[in-house]
Amino acid sequence: MASADSKAPFSLDSYYVSEELGFILPEPLVELPPYYQPWMDVALRIPELVHSHKLRSHINKMPLLSSEFLQKHRELRLAHLALSMMTMGYVWQEGENNTVEMLPCNLSVPFWEVSQRLGFPPILTHADGVLANWKKKDPKGPFDMENLELLVSLPGGESVRGFFLVTLLVELAAVPALRSIPTVINGVRCGDTEIVARALEDISQSIQDMTDALKLMQVYVDPAVFYGKMRIYLSGWKDNPCMPNGLMYEGVQTEPMEYSGGSAAQSSLLHCFDELLGVSHEGNGGSFLTRMRDYMPPAHKQLIQDISLQPSLRSFVQQQTCDRLNQAFHHCVTKLVAMRSYHINVVSRFITVPAARARQLCNQSQSSEVEMVSRAPTALEERGTGGSDIMTFLKSVRDETKDILLPETS
Repeated sequence: MASADSKAPFSLDSYYVSEELGFILPEPLVELPPYYQPWMDVALRIPELVHSHKLRSHINKMPLLSSEFLQKHRELRLAHLALSMMTMGYVWQEGENNTVEMLPCNLSVPFWEVSQRLGFPPILTHADGVLANWKKKDPKGPFDMENLELLVSLPGGESVRGFFLVTLLVELAAVPALRSIPTVINGVRCGDTEIVARALEDISQSIQDMTDALKLMQVYVDPAVFYGKMRIYLSGWKDNPCMPNGLMYEGVQTEPMEYSGGSAAQSSLLHCFDELLGVSHEGNGGSFLTRMRDYMPPAHKQLIQDISLQPSLRSFVQQQTCDRLNQAFHHCVTKLVAMRSYHINVVSRFITVPAARARQLCNQSQSSEVEMVSRAPTALEERGTGGSDIMTFLKSVRDETKDILLPETS
């Protein structure tokens, strides 16, 4: 069953997708109304307060504030970002061995209320840390690493900045592809092979640009810092051996709750491409990806769902005898496979290799690198921050993408 009025052209208008920025939140606010200053005072100091082991005591002293004075969407997004970053710092301040079982009500109650209003879970998500966590130093300057900074940060210094902002640039590189999705859908509906082929060529180029943006991780993020220091703050309390019972949100529910940590799988981009191209993910990987949609802004989740209801692009390509269309579809899929292969490469560099190194170094001399990687949470050794068995998951997702390549036509 397609959208209510399937006669109308498919468009991105109702899904909160920006023409210039795609899924990125345009012009995030940098401050909340004065009433909420106690939150911002703590949120802006998370790295130093974690470092001095004082974040928990500062949060315990915060007043319990009502969320009712947050009116606009961007106020809610900044509040969710601040409260989620504080939550990650609170839980993981002492690493994996001294986690807390309960989030205090002055943090958990407003965090829950803001989450309910946005349709987000009460944990740090990709939509917080990446999509709503940026500002330009020079408002008129370019959207690039030199001119961007984070609104709220976590322990890990420049590598944290690099990690979130490079991911933001990957989102930005995807904007032309996002804009082309309605063109493909409407072209398939009316049987216009030329329009579909041209739009698919644009999508291929955009996916290539995303891969190129992702390569900046090597420049701006130190693998030892990512693995040894940052990663635990992106981890959740679901499928995490450090917190087998989840987390109690005081004043919200009497039972502990479990939520996955931030993950690239929470970006709506690849979900959109998969639905458009007809990639289906089976087994545990498929159910993990489906669950990650609950961590997206509801309008973006709805867009993915609505793309999945459109006529099959792959079948359309198969039914036509158009070389350009065949080529364009083939290129699109191969670029997506290549991007997923590159992502495996990144994960290997930032998780698998440091994990092996940490095991090897544990008994050796204490250089700063040794100290950093050997202090890394052992429970997360082979897991992504979302809780998946990361290499198996990423390889199956990539191979399922390859599976939709059309058989070579003579």
